[in-house]
Amino acid sequence: MFLREPYKGSTRKLVLAFDVGTTFSGVSYCMLDPGEVPMIRGVKKYPAQEQVAGDSKIPSILYYDLQGNVRAVGAEAVQKHIIEQAEDEGWVKLAWWKLHLRAKHLASSHIRNGDIEPLPQGKSAVKVLADFMRYLFQCARTYIQTSHPNFWRSVENSIEFVFTHPNGWEGQQQQQIRRAVELAGLISSKEEQSHVHLLTEGEASLHFCVTNVIASDTFSKTPIDVTDYSDDEEDQSDNQGIIIVDAGGGTIDLSAYSMKLSPTLFEEIAPAECCLQGSVFVTSRARTLLQKKLSGSEHYSDPKIIAQMADIFDNSTKLRFRKPDEPSYIKFGTIRDKDPKYDIRSGQLKLAGHDIADLFEPSIEAIIEAFEQQRRAASTPINPDCDIIVKMVCLVGGFAASDWLFTRLQEYFLPLGIRFCRPDAHVNKAVADGAVSFYIDHLVSSRVARATYGIECNTLYDSQDPQHLARQHKSFIQVTGELRIPGHFQSILLKGTQVSELREFRKSFFTTRTSLVACRSASTDIMCYKGALQDPQWLDVDRPSFSTLCTIYADLDELSQTLRPKKSAIDQSDYYLIDFDVIILFGLTELKAQISWKDKGVERRSPASIVYGE
Repeated sequence: MFLREPYKGSTRKLVLAFDVGTTFSGVSYCMLDPGEVPMIRGVKKYPAQEQVAGDSKIPSILYYDLQGNVRAVGAEAVQKHIIEQAEDEGWVKLAWWKLHLRAKHLASSHIRNGDIEPLPQGKSAVKVLADFMRYLFQCARTYIQTSHPNFWRSVENSIEFVFTHPNGWEGQQQQQIRRAVELAGLISSKEEQSHVHLLTEGEASLHFCVTNVIASDTFSKTPIDVTDYSDDEEDQSDNQGIIIVDAGGGTIDLSAYSMKLSPTLFEEIAPAECCLQGSVFVTSRARTLLQKKLSGSEHYSDPKIIAQMADIFDNSTKLRFRKPDEPSYIKFGTIRDKDPKYDIRSGQLKLAGHDIADLFEPSIEAIIEAFEQQRRAASTPINPDCDIIVKMVCLVGGFAASDWLFTRLQEYFLPLGIRFCRPDAHVNKAVADGAVSFYIDHLVSSRVARATYGIECNTLYDSQDPQHLARQHKSFIQVTGELRIPGHFQSILLKGTQVSELREFRKSFFTTRTSLVACRSASTDIMCYKGALQDPQWLDVDRPSFSTLCTIYADLDELSQTLRPKKSAIDQSDYYLIDFDVIILFGLTELKAQISWKDKGVERRSPASIVYGE
């Protein structure tokens, strides 16, 4: 069993973790008291949901009126009187709005314009996220104040916020989350951003699985390693891999780790995978199926009836589906509703089981493809003495509640000798609970680069290099008198590299300025390569696979005070040469950067800001 140490901090704190999902959202928390063993709890009561015992999530739905004001959120938004009022007053309903924030590099050709409601006029996706965050925070505050009298007052200025996001979201989306946190009023200034922590849903789910599956009594009595390939127990532990499949509403995230259970420690062993094939796309495909099936029906091809059927499919038929050789039903009307030609009798639409099974297949295939990609990456030795073998796959997330999804994946994994499991209960709260565990337990010590990162630079011309000769027509003479070629890609970190949290990646830069005032700041673009080349060298080779990840801005005011003018080799005019290093930490859950320079032989450092393009 996983045992936590008592909290070693000197002051009381509250950890609030937000899981804002495409279809459902929730909050978990932990009250940290010095000397006490932390306990993770969930917010279990929300407005209009008080009668549901232990329900830890609400629908990710908002209603806005015509003036852009929030009128209903969560469980309140699905009440019948609210739906009627919304229709009467022309409110705008938003569901699946999180997909507006999706990362552009994720494959999304299967998403149609009609799948996601357009945002209200004057509302960006970030503002909608902020409105929803504000509501979740208010609900959490009310629940904690009610459940733990007098506690909130003691920690309202000592709250650590943890927000999760899909594996495929990158710096730009993280920047949007941080902006939404400010807009929601959860923090009052940019200085308080240090109390905001971002985390992938995959890593959050790992933390949940550690305490609920991997280190549980059930699994501690059964060896996780199902093969007998070594007599060395320690080597077996070191060589075991686990993949977490977080199947949610919008995305399916896969994360691969090596694990040791004594002490509990995990290292990421393959780039995290993310695909837009969550449960909402099963419903989207069902809507298309219904439109085709009922297109000739005089009474039941109406878009409103189709939408009603799709909602019922989403809430019940999809979850109950188990066997493709048995028909499924959508109960949408009364006994008077019938159209036998279209399989409608007594208010029920009959659908062939194999047609329902086909709706799941793109999601299942995406999971298997992502799994194989990770298994191939993880089979590459991390070091010469360590060959990671994946032994276990855990399925969590709201989509994991589907027995058909579980059965299909089990059919695939078991013949491979891989243990496949899902926690018995509360798989839908894995991300929120795991996010709290991330803050208090911090079980992952290293992560794997999901792409190749580097910079564009002007490289010194080498007449013996064929690649330089091919680009000789682009060469130019720099102010220093050197012949250089533009468009060279200098990698800082290669895709698939395992990086510890504190490992620094350093690159030396020099730039020239014609005035001392211009030397007080500098910026450089960090580029990202996601193509097939293992070590890309030139930006004009596979150009579509390069993109600008972010821009690092450095304050060089102190450094500029040490500079002295030099004479140009071209026209003898004055110029200033600035030498500095950019230091990047890739191993954290977010990119961090610093700059350094030498002042009389002593290294000096300063924080650097990172800005992502919209």
